[in-house]
Amino acid sequence: MAHDRVLLAIGPEDRDSLNTLVDAAIDLAEPAGATVYLLYVFPRDDYETVMEQMDIDTTTSGLTPDEVAQRHESVREPAERLESLGIDYEIRGVSGGNASDQIVRKIEQVEADVAVVGGTKRSPAGKAMFGDHAQQVLLNAPVPVLYVKRE
Repeated sequence: MAHDRVLLAIGPEDRDSLNTLVDAAIDLAEPAGATVYLLYVFPRDDYETVMEQMDIDTTTSGLTPDEVAQRHESVREPAERLESLGIDYEIRGVSGGNASDQIVRKIEQVEADVAVVGGTKRSPAGKAMFGDHAQQVLLNAPVPVLYVKRE
């Protein structure tokens, strides 16, 4: 199965496992010559906070989540790795709403062939109480999803 488009979902909780996630996306994209869509998932209700931390005026700026994601450190580092390997990539961002729903929508929008997401092991009770974005992506994505477990 050829992969022309790989979506890599990244959030703030992926900071410590970012290299492992990017490695997985590279393993899928490089042999196929695929484009990687680096998707930064801004935490619910934290989008404006992130913009302020990046010195972006939230009152006058009309920046989209894609544009803010392009400036985010957690996306720039993977982008530099992909570029150094000659892998095509695009940076996207989503904010607000349910993170797993946003990821699934973006998978559909970019017509990804496969998605890469990270997550942690959680007990069934923990999933029921707090939800599990990665699990929801696995269940609802219209494409295969590579789950990369965080240590």
